[in-house]
Amino acid sequence: MKKLLVLTLFFCLFSPLWADVSPKPEMEFNFIYNTAQKPAIDPLHSEQIQCRDNQCIENTPLGVYGLQKLYCQAEGCFSIAYDYDNYQKLIISFADGTTRESNVFAAPDTLRARFNVYVDDEGLTVAPSAEKAGSRAWARRDAWVSLGLILVLELLAAAAYLSYRKKSFTILYSVGLANLITTSLSWLFLVRYVKETAFLWLFCLLAETLIIRLMNPRKISLNDSFMLSLTANVTSYSLGMIISFMLAPLIF
Repeated sequence: MKKLLVLTLFFCLFSPLWADVSPKPEMEFNFIYNTAQKPAIDPLHSEQIQCRDNQCIENTPLGVYGLQKLYCQAEGCFSIAYDYDNYQKLIISFADGTTRESNVFAAPDTLRARFNVYVDDEGLTVAPSAEKAGSRAWARRDAWVSLGLILVLELLAAAAYLSYRKKSFTILYSVGLANLITTSLSWLFLVRYVKETAFLWLFCLLAETLIIRLMNPRKISLNDSFMLSLTANVTSYSLGMIISFMLAPLIF
């Protein structure tokens, strides 16, 4: 039974579960008007284009797929994707009936990036912003839904593992604290410097292992701490992927 559990967990570990409730690639667009008027953005008729080359000859709309979408309000936009192509382009419609297209710009090499969009009479110019991205993402509804899902799923999985291994349920306190610490660090700090969600997953796995072990030196071994963290993280990331995809229309 134990060997079957280990094999199942490692199969999940190396499967493509990265499109889940963890931070996803995201772009923030700050609009700067070089025009006499400042028309509001029309969210329903604006789109982000995924380009496979720097001329955008081969392209597809970012579209709507789970959380993946270009989200616009009257004064600005941001997009979330499970994976961006190497190059991007914006087509933005405005409330005055005009539509402007941007230059083709390179996708960022981090999970979070901020761009300035200069609005001229004839088109848009997108350029990287010196301002760090991600400072406001933590306040959004999707971040809090993600935190809640991860916490609930990991605690349930940890309780099942502790019951199976006949360990003290007081260890659950350290599981919850470890989850809050690693999730906060991932959403607030690490997303600014890494590109792969898989890195965040491994960081959470190893950091939570260490925290659980340090908080329970007499109750659980390092090996059990690792297996407990692995069980909790695989559960939250695999089931979280399905749940977040289903909840996507309700989050925004």
